Amino acid sequence: MTSSVVSNTLPINVHSVNNADFIMYKPEMNHLQNEELLKVLREINDNPEITQRELSSRLGISLGKINFLLKASIQKGLIKVHNFKKSNNKIAYLYFITPQGLEEKTRTAHYFLKRKVKEYEKLQEEIALLKKETGDVELPADKRD
Repeated sequence: MTSSVVSNTLPINVHSVNNADFIMYKPEMNHLQNEELLKVLREINDNPEITQRELSSRLGISLGKINFLLKASIQKGLIKVHNFKKSNNKIAYLYFITPQGLEEKTRTAHYFLKRKVKEYEKLQEEIALLKKETGDVELPADKRD
């Protein structure tokens, strides 16, 4: 099933998102989806007039995935959308993060930070082990990589 309108204001062509529960941070969820949601919320927070195409380009996420994330975020009440007139009679959209959206952005950033700190600590351990194995011998600059 394909929907073409969200809240009668935002034309979006994406498969129906009746169960948008994925959009709220869940530790067991795909880390990539959480990271993508965080990036989208950051961009919208910084630039409410941003287009889906610009979001896609800036974040390196497909236009369809941006469309899906926005639609699910709107359905969950994380983002509100208002249309306005741009030059040449073009209608554009303003995306506003709701208080619930700011809370979700903060929660997602917190868990993302925790995960990155764990990755960093593991990397430090691996570096220490490699240094121990190699005797921490420094290679001349021309012999590196």
